[in-house]
Amino acid sequence: MVTTIQLKENIKNALDRLKENERETYEDIIVKMMNQLEVQKRTNTNLMIEGAKETSEEGIRITKEFEKIEKDFDWKWS
Repeated sequence: MVTTIQLKENIKNALDRLKENERETYEDIIVKMMNQLEVQKRTNTNLMIEGAKETSEEGIRITKEFEKIEKDFDWKWS
């Protein structure tokens, strides 16, 4: 099924500028942008996961360093 959508002139002009050739349709442009967005989302998710792993590993390293010196101190919590 084909659907008609309404676009403001400035949006249509922006889509026209994104065309790589005159035969490319607005649907082609929109699908290409959706695919790029999906790739970017996956990239961002993977970067956040990698950052969380690195932060966790650093926390574990710090904890192990404190465990090595813990017996040298008389910790008193009030």
